[in-house]
Amino acid sequence: MLSRLGQIGFRLWHARRGVTAVEFGFVCVPLIGIMIATMQVATTYFSQQALETAAEKGARLLLTGQAQHAGMSAGAFKSAVCSALPTYMTCDNLLIDVDVADDFSAATTTAPTITYDAEGNPNNVFRYNTGSPNEIIVVRTMYVWSVQKGFFAFDISTMTGNRRLLMSTAVFRAENYS
Repeated sequence: MLSRLGQIGFRLWHARRGVTAVEFGFVCVPLIGIMIATMQVATTYFSQQALETAAEKGARLLLTGQAQHAGMSAGAFKSAVCSALPTYMTCDNLLIDVDVADDFSAATTTAPTITYDAEGNPNNVFRYNTGSPNEIIVVRTMYVWSVQKGFFAFDISTMTGNRRLLMSTAVFRAENYS
């Protein structure tokens, strides 16, 4: 009986049928994990670039004085910036801070600490000071982006609740539009 088991073990050890399927099983899970992580990073960077483009269009309204001459409110300015975002990004996650700086070195360009209400929505109060001609204006455009944790502890979130803060900052001297 031992010799019979030895023969079966020998045949199993040297059998090659199904080896490809077993090897693919070993490689499949990490490969899928890497592909999902790559797609997550790619969509995050694509969304960051979309935010940069929308923020640039909004900053141009302030740079040229169009927003000031139109008497654009904070809500109207946010709507103008939001209209430049792709359709998969919602206006509810968009946060905008506009303020005036005394000089370029005093401009606040760091990311703010986002606070949340009981429902998990950001409840920060941001400034909307559009300034006057020839003043230095700082426009911080932020977007709370939802991300998912991936395989192997892959996590690109920078905030609580699987969120990442995407941010674009523009610091410029307004034109003499008066």
